[in-house]
Amino acid sequence: MFAECSEVGPIQIVIHPDDRKLFEAASRGFELPEPVFGGATRQASVLAGLQALAIAGPELVLIHDAARPFASSALLTRGLVAARATGAAIPALPMTDTVKEVDAEGRVRRTVDRTTLRIVQTPQVFRFRPLIEAHERAQAQGRLDFSDDAALAEWAGLPVSTFEGEATNIKLTTPDDFLRAEAMLLEKLSDIRTGMGFDVHAFGDGDHVMLGGIRIVHDRGLSGHSDADVVLHALVDAILGALADGDIGAHFPPSDPKWRGATSDRFLTFAVERLKARGGMIAHLDVTIVSEAPKIGPHRDAMRARIAEIAGIAPDRVGVKATTNEMMGFIGRREGMAAYATATIRLP
Repeated sequence: MFAECSEVGPIQIVIHPDDRKLFEAASRGFELPEPVFGGATRQASVLAGLQALAIAGPELVLIHDAARPFASSALLTRGLVAARATGAAIPALPMTDTVKEVDAEGRVRRTVDRTTLRIVQTPQVFRFRPLIEAHERAQAQGRLDFSDDAALAEWAGLPVSTFEGEATNIKLTTPDDFLRAEAMLLEKLSDIRTGMGFDVHAFGDGDHVMLGGIRIVHDRGLSGHSDADVVLHALVDAILGALADGDIGAHFPPSDPKWRGATSDRFLTFAVERLKARGGMIAHLDVTIVSEAPKIGPHRDAMRARIAEIAGIAPDRVGVKATTNEMMGFIGRREGMAAYATATIRLP
């Protein structure tokens, strides 16, 4: 969403050090600067991000919680317009429910006038220099208790205005929030497609085969321009087929020497990135391996886990099955093996 907004420049992500691999998986396909590590509080994390952005010298900065994944480009634009006019602006929604003030035992003290109350969201937008100066002053004075940047700006004496928020810009906090978010996401991704892929390779010299990204010891290898992983090749074609985006040979021609010996996880990553670029997601991947040997059963779960890792989905969205060719044909004569795959995807 931020990357798609033409008015947004550098995007600085702030993460926990333990989340580096998650960040790399989620940001694949985007051109982003190195993430910076946050602090013990939200306030400390925001300051780390602001300091990383300081070298770029932006006029305005938008500060957004990753827990709000449904903010729209229109919301960003409204925030930028408001902040240019006032110096600081936050998205807000009016209260629609009656609000009560209660005591420690839960007894109602009074009914609060809701007409002056607002529910505040992110992104919050500020002129960059006054905000980072306020953050640094608060840190120097040991004020580390602000719940959002607007509260810190108020403490620093900066006037803060509001602009219209969005009811769909929900914050993911409780299990019910995640259920609602999933429903919202699936409603947006209503174009459901299925693609089919097929690949076959002959056996040749070697001491292992690559199947589903897993190295399996075998008395022969599979011959091919890359690592001859029939499982991943079939899955790539299934995803590209669902996208109506050519096939693996069109994107990675065997005539190109740079793909000689390439690991097939690169091909599957490419197909997944093509899908993400279209705003889509994988609903399910399914593959059937046809071979007399090696035995697939002992490696099935490892293959499912590796495919899921490459595709950025849960293992329970990956099916791996195997069958023989009942001793018939080239597969029955153990001259090679094949894989059939389907990919179910969702697009906007």
